[in-house]
Amino acid sequence: MHKSILKHVPPPAALALAFLVVAAGGAVMVSNASARTPAKEAVELAAQKSKTGGVTVTVKPRDLSGEARAWVFEIVLETHVQDLSDDLTKTAVLVDGAGRQTIPTGWQGDGPGGHHRKGLLSFAPLSPQVDAVELHIRRAGESAPRSFRWKLK
Repeated sequence: MHKSILKHVPPPAALALAFLVVAAGGAVMVSNASARTPAKEAVELAAQKSKTGGVTVTVKPRDLSGEARAWVFEIVLETHVQDLSDDLTKTAVLVDGAGRQTIPTGWQGDGPGGHHRKGLLSFAPLSPQVDAVELHIRRAGESAPRSFRWKLK
């Protein structure tokens, strides 16, 4: 709403108008100029699961675009047969198409232990942008790392 119009509206009416805008879900008018510039959409990548030795690992990538500050993967570990004491910052690597490995920059989530863990594993974005990416998670007692691969382009 234009400020000069508000000068002529009595305070109770202005309050009622503000209430109506909020009740309508905060709808506001947008100029055509901003409506013509579509927002860049992140590609939705599917979650993947790996079940081995009674432990299920589910990995869901978040935004893996070139504009992302960090590449983040949502990790869920579930079991009923052992303690989940994995330190994913030490046992996970991100691999690009040329075989270059990148170690995680951090973990934000449940600490070691228990039968159900969930958190976010972060990496520095790969540059230059790659066509595909593979996340390897090595677990103690397993002969090969769990591998999760996504095509980005």
